[in-house]
Amino acid sequence: MQYRKDRHGEDLSILGYGCMRFSRKGNGVDIDKTEQELLAAWRAGVNYFDTAYIYPGSEAALGEILERNGLRDRVRIATKLPQYLVKNRASLDKYFDEELSRLRTDHVEYYLMHHMTDMVQWERLRGLGIEDWIAEKKASGAIRNIGFSYHGNTENFLKILDAYDWDFCQVQYNYMDETTQAGVAGVKAAAARGIPVVIMEPLRGGKLVNRLPDAAKQLMAENPRGWSAAEWGLRWLWDQPEVTVVLSGMNSLEMVEENVRTASDAAAGVLTANDRAFLQRILGIIREKEKVGCTGCRYCMPCPKGLDIPGIFSAYNELSIYSKRSGRRQYFHTVGLAAEPSFVSQCVRCGKCEQHCPQGIPIREKLQEAEKALLPPPMKGVMKILRRFMLRK
Repeated sequence: MQYRKDRHGEDLSILGYGCMRFSRKGNGVDIDKTEQELLAAWRAGVNYFDTAYIYPGSEAALGEILERNGLRDRVRIATKLPQYLVKNRASLDKYFDEELSRLRTDHVEYYLMHHMTDMVQWERLRGLGIEDWIAEKKASGAIRNIGFSYHGNTENFLKILDAYDWDFCQVQYNYMDETTQAGVAGVKAAAARGIPVVIMEPLRGGKLVNRLPDAAKQLMAENPRGWSAAEWGLRWLWDQPEVTVVLSGMNSLEMVEENVRTASDAAAGVLTANDRAFLQRILGIIREKEKVGCTGCRYCMPCPKGLDIPGIFSAYNELSIYSKRSGRRQYFHTVGLAAEPSFVSQCVRCGKCEQHCPQGIPIREKLQEAEKALLPPPMKGVMKILRRFMLRK
């Protein structure tokens, strides 16, 4: 196992254990199976374990396994405050104390504000006294490092990044999401500020492995590198020095063994120009089903009416490549949950965006197509409920 440093010089395994996808048995976590997999990862050098309040049974299972094997002080735990559930200062302690109880510990090394999408969420927490609360927990040693996990657009990521003295951050990032969500711009901005970056969804929930087009699978099988689809995705991330930890939701011993093997020799700057060109070919095959040939260059921005044009097109393409559910979920995260709405209905068809698009995309026409697919009438009600819940003042 290889290690990269956190902000305070502590060694973190470049492969982290994502605990959201623990195997299930009946209505709960399959403790025996999960214990075998978790211990195999730990023995191989994995020392970063990521969970959250809302992952069903995850915190409790992790706490039980670590306590039973005497490993609590030999690993780093990351868990998350469900900031969307917090109503007042007292509830900060309520959720945190419950998490400590589940994890059978008196501290966590890494604590995140969960699922941030817009500055309005951080401002609301500030109003509840979150900064004083964090200071108290850090002074007592109950929290060692504070961060946030993020699912909005790049602009809002940069605002949150600069709004507080963060110890680390966590973003969705992979070779398909290079220009969406926080994106490469966000990853590099965090690193430039000395803020370690933890990666979630490195393989897009397995889509860059199990749901690759047959033509892409065939190319990978023929490549002289001999790397699996998962290995290509992980190595692309570890090739970037700005990346500190890559999380993997490992739920089989085979997965643990493969990822550990990859992490043993992956390093920044190892991928060649041919390797990167190869991944671009794979990406091209995946994107053959895209509805809009948007590259995420953002030359069309800013929109005078506030539309996140690349964000809308990215979600529309996600819908066409994978599924309606996947595309709409991305749309909710990156567009719908921004404090300042950027829905297509706000477009006045001024055409300014089309004047700057190097791809010659008929943006106004494609925006209307995207709106119909991503936000049909029944989903508009769902969006209103989600916005009220996630962005309440």
